[in-house]
Amino acid sequence: MKAFLVIVGLVVVLALIGLVKYLQISTLIHAKPPAVYETVSTTEAKSETWQETLTSVGTLTAVQGVTVAAELDGKIVEIDFEAGSLVKASDVLVRQDTSAEEAQLRSAEANVELARVNLKRTKELLDKATVSQAQYDADAATSKQASAAADNIRATIAKRTIKAPFSGRLGIRLVNLGQNLKAGDPIVSLQALNPIFVDFYIPQEQMAQLATGLPVRLSGDAITGSVEGKITAISPDIDATTRNVRVQATVDNTAGHLHPGMYVDVAVELPITNKILTIPATSVVYAPYGDTVYIVDSKADESGEKQLVVRQQIVRLGTRRGDFVEVVSGLKEGDTIVTSGVFRLRPGTAVKVNNSLAPDAQLAPKTSDS
Repeated sequence: MKAFLVIVGLVVVLALIGLVKYLQISTLIHAKPPAVYETVSTTEAKSETWQETLTSVGTLTAVQGVTVAAELDGKIVEIDFEAGSLVKASDVLVRQDTSAEEAQLRSAEANVELARVNLKRTKELLDKATVSQAQYDADAATSKQASAAADNIRATIAKRTIKAPFSGRLGIRLVNLGQNLKAGDPIVSLQALNPIFVDFYIPQEQMAQLATGLPVRLSGDAITGSVEGKITAISPDIDATTRNVRVQATVDNTAGHLHPGMYVDVAVELPITNKILTIPATSVVYAPYGDTVYIVDSKADESGEKQLVVRQQIVRLGTRRGDFVEVVSGLKEGDTIVTSGVFRLRPGTAVKVNNSLAPDAQLAPKTSDS
């Protein structure tokens, strides 16, 4: 009897355990799976008015730029500049040895004084009619020759004192103290950097749209944000090889960030406006078969609840300006598109929108904005 009760108790315990497991498994089978979605930021495609532009690539050139060189042979006895410093016109850069010329100048000045005294004495005698006019003319010529000889020596000394021909910024020093220079040897580069020129080329068929005074915008990897200037010169002739016209714009460079030789992207703003559809450039997935964006749609799931899903849409893009790009076809105004997180998406992916960390797209972004 005791053994029977033990067996019954075991059966009851096993039955209870089986019932609990059955209920747990049944609950898991009928439970709704947790939602799986990607967090993204979104925005709407908007119509904006952009000025029509002509684009090109250009090279920055100094308004005035020269490599300062020696005019005469001579040894450097003094260097009066620091590499990279700003100088004004006529500031002394280098002095060459002028000891021989200075000695010659003292002798020449003595000859000048002697010729002056002789000329004065001859003039007094001429007034008394004791010397001929020819003698006076000869002494006058001698005086002028002595003065010219002295001036020639002074000019030589001045050429050995090498000065900045205009105001600007110096480059790297190319000479050393005590070095013997030959005529034409480079000393230092001098560039006037504010303002600065940008030279670029425009195809001949667009030449009719150009005019002096049109604003230009410069951008590039080495430029913070964008820099503005104006067209100041258009070449009257066209390159016979490329059929392009050379254009020059003048740009303010007060900050000193632009340097001759730099490559820049140039956009000439024309007095024409176009209404276009724009989206942030971060929305675009670039691919060889075509550029695409993800559009956010609302769709009901199996339980009838609405959820946000994405579909991929091929678009044709136009010009780009700042952080925005023009959409020529594939979207319409008001379409909600994904602006960040696009590389984690696939067509039909459920998404959750969180715009708190959305990128701040701007038409004229600065380095601090990126």
